[in-house]
Amino acid sequence: MQPSDNDNPGWADRPEVQQRIRYLLYFICGLLVVIDLLVNRHTYLPVEEIPAFYAFYGFAALVGVVMLAKALRNLVGRSEDYYQKDDDHAA
Repeated sequence: MQPSDNDNPGWADRPEVQQRIRYLLYFICGLLVVIDLLVNRHTYLPVEEIPAFYAFYGFAALVGVVMLAKALRNLVGRSEDYYQKDDDHAA
């Protein structure tokens, strides 16, 4: 009998490791926002002077891409049995 992937999970599949990675990412994001507040920027547009502008802009872009992907899935998606519908015409 072949062992399945669930019998020997990798180190990153353990919940405590996932939680530590999540906390590390939260810390890094917070640190980057604090650094962004401390750095003197030479901006080109007035909107760039908003504190943490690039963090908000990146998050809004991410949300926009996800919403666009959902709309595209509805537009070009196929049903699960799309390729099995014409079994009568199979050779």
